[in-house]
Amino acid sequence: MTKVLLFVVCLVPEFSIALSTDRMQPIEVKAYTVVIDEQKGHSTYTGDASVVQGSLALSGEKIQIFNSKTEVTKIIAKGTKKHRAHYQQNQSNQARFIEATAEKIVYLIKKEMMHLSGNAHLVQGFDSFSGGTLDYDIKNDKVIAEQSKDGTQRVRFKIKL
Repeated sequence: MTKVLLFVVCLVPEFSIALSTDRMQPIEVKAYTVVIDEQKGHSTYTGDASVVQGSLALSGEKIQIFNSKTEVTKIIAKGTKKHRAHYQQNQSNQARFIEATAEKIVYLIKKEMMHLSGNAHLVQGFDSFSGGTLDYDIKNDKVIAEQSKDGTQRVRFKIKL
C-alpha cells in the first residue's frame, strides 16, 4: 500500500505555537488513508499517520485535524498501548525538545493546551512526568499529572535542577 503524502498548507494554516519560525513552514501530512470533510472542517488521517510543520512532529495510528474556516483549532492523535501517539516540538524557552507520548493526545491550539491520556509521558527539558493522564499548559509551562482511573498507574516525575 502506498503512503499518501499531502501538503495541506491551505487546509490547516498556522497550528504551530512554540517557535514563530514553525508557523511559516509548510505542513506535511503522511498517512495510508485520508478523509477530508471541508464542510465540517474535519480531516482524518489513518495508518502510520504523521504531521510535521517546522520542528513540530505529531504521529499516531490515527490523526484528526479540526479547523474553522481560517485556522486549525484542535488536533487529536491516537495510538495504541503498544504504539502510542507521539508529539515533539522545539520550544524557545527550553534547551531541548518537548516530547510526549500517550495512547491519545489532544492538542487545543488556541488554549495552548495538550491533554495526554492512557500511559501518558512528557519530557520537558531534563524533567520527565508520567501518569494515567497529563495536562500540559504550553503557554504557562505547567504540567498537571494524575493517576489512571483504575489506580494502577500512579504519577511519577523526575526533575533535574
